[in-house]
Amino acid sequence: MILFCDEIHRFSKSQQDIFLGPVESGQITLIGATTENPSFKVQNSLLSRCRTFTLQKLSDEDVCLILERAVSTEAEHNEDYQSAVANGNFSRLIDTELVKYLAAFSDGDARTGLNLLELAMSLSTREGMTKDEIKSSLTKTLVYDRAGDQHYDTISAFHKSIRGSDPDAALYYLARMLQSGEDPLYIGRRLCIVASEDVGLADNSMLTLATSTYTVAEKIGMPECRIALAHATVALCLAPKSTRAYRGLNNAFAALQEPGVAGLPIPIHLRNAPTKLMKELGYGDSYKYNPNYKEGRVVQEYLPEQLKGRKFLEDRDLGTEIDPEAWV
Repeated sequence: MILFCDEIHRFSKSQQDIFLGPVESGQITLIGATTENPSFKVQNSLLSRCRTFTLQKLSDEDVCLILERAVSTEAEHNEDYQSAVANGNFSRLIDTELVKYLAAFSDGDARTGLNLLELAMSLSTREGMTKDEIKSSLTKTLVYDRAGDQHYDTISAFHKSIRGSDPDAALYYLARMLQSGEDPLYIGRRLCIVASEDVGLADNSMLTLATSTYTVAEKIGMPECRIALAHATVALCLAPKSTRAYRGLNNAFAALQEPGVAGLPIPIHLRNAPTKLMKELGYGDSYKYNPNYKEGRVVQEYLPEQLKGRKFLEDRDLGTEIDPEAWV
């Protein structure tokens, strides 16, 4: 038996367990359709027993054909549109140029294109309506799903454009997110991450700028905060880059995965001694208080004995790989 389940991502992962037994036993051939990323939305055990097919977007030409058929069908069977055609308004506004425009904004999704066309047809029957007004009304919100792949893909492209010091691309993705109603605080949080992860020690002032930008977004909101977001975005693009601190932290996290490292005892001279018993046990003994010494320089170990001499913070700001295309 073939079982087709549309929008399988709407089932919770526990509900998807229902399919697992029948699929394993061969009772059903499951065909699941989803507009979401199945890696995130479909249970791993079920996904591993299925073959995944990725359906590509329609081309603009394909969407145009679908919209043109819809225009013809609607104009033939709908009296309101027939009346609009008779007075010349409909044929003047819903032309090939507008259909191509709507197809481009549908982003390869025929359903989105048809929805836009339906609204355009409705608007075209209004007295005094112009083509530019139709375009403005329909395309204020771009094709963008704040909870789906578009949300994550766009913020990823935004972050990577800043990392790659490309202000034009970063501003494009910033405008795309803001135009589509993305939460400016979400963008502000990502700017704070970029300031430490990618710019880091190369320009410590960028973290202050990013946190100030977040505050502006929080206190002022849209549309004015878009200017501060653009300011911080461009500044981060143009700033020198250093992942030294970020890599150093990752190196320390990696060390914690080694056997026994996460539980190493703190050196006794670094331990706090708030009680008499702790003092008697030697906590804090032999600790050299750096401010008491010239230039704060002392000979003193801070890592546990087993990690003595271990380095987590590297000397270089960036990597050593060479992209041949960048050095032509």
